Amino acid sequence: MLDVWTEKYRPRAFNEIVSQSIAINNLKKFVKSTNIPHLIFTGPAGTGKTSTALIMAKHFLKEENLDANLLELNASDTVRMEYVREVLKNFVNQSLVKDGTLKFVILDEADNIPGQVQQALRRIIEKASNNIKFILLCNYINRIIDPIVSRCAVFRFVSLPKEKIIERLKYISEKEKLKIPSDTSDEFFNQLFFISGGDLRKAINTLQMAVALELLDNLDTNEILKISGFLDKKTLDRLIMALKSKDYMKSREIIGSIETLDSRNFIRQLVEILPSLNIDPKKIINLWTSIGDVDYRISQGADEGIQISALLAIVIENVQ
Repeated sequence: MLDVWTEKYRPRAFNEIVSQSIAINNLKKFVKSTNIPHLIFTGPAGTGKTSTALIMAKHFLKEENLDANLLELNASDTVRMEYVREVLKNFVNQSLVKDGTLKFVILDEADNIPGQVQQALRRIIEKASNNIKFILLCNYINRIIDPIVSRCAVFRFVSLPKEKIIERLKYISEKEKLKIPSDTSDEFFNQLFFISGGDLRKAINTLQMAVALELLDNLDTNEILKISGFLDKKTLDRLIMALKSKDYMKSREIIGSIETLDSRNFIRQLVEILPSLNIDPKKIINLWTSIGDVDYRISQGADEGIQISALLAIVIENVQ
């Protein structure tokens, strides 16, 4: 069975967490005492929040007690009112092991929990004994209600720098004995970083996908782009020409021909090419606002085809 590299190479100790020195140094002080508060780890995806939460919990729990005293779940998938009232509440109310070990609840993507359910969660946190510790993980702390935030110590995780992500990818490549052609290795790792958008977990998954699909034998970074939902370089160059020519129909035709296109990934590529489109710098800020609006609407479930078509029209309108 193929190992999942994000789990195989998941950090097991604080000193293995990449580029989060401020948060980690403070957390090291916390683990010296059992009198720790509830915690919120907030920051972009793939920056080590889940790994750090697991390290925290496992520092206090014996291996044989993990199953009984650690509840880890993806909040956006499972935390609904019924779950909070039954499963989560039962876990919190269960008797502790005899030695008084702490119990931990790790809620990933806590910012996706509906407001009404957050209110129920708040009451459980308030009534929980001192031996129950909640660790909430989120990308956007402003989506967590204030009564929960005020009961937690907040630690902010920052985006990982490019060199640290590439360093980790090279480390995994060496451990897995990957044969990456030396003449294209720099381009390959740079491409993985771009695809990841700073998310180390996504970068590692893309690297493993490239290996699973045997793309390293005749390495073509365009293939990596396509399987990740981006436009390959040739197609992107054609789109740039169409946009510069203010040819809306041609632009739509190019986008429509890409079966594997991920709309939000395309938006990232579009932002990258804006400087090459002869757009008045004074109009760039308003254009960024429009791009942000389209990205948000897509994230909320709007029709991707309509939104991307509208975005192409907006861009062409601003081309000189």
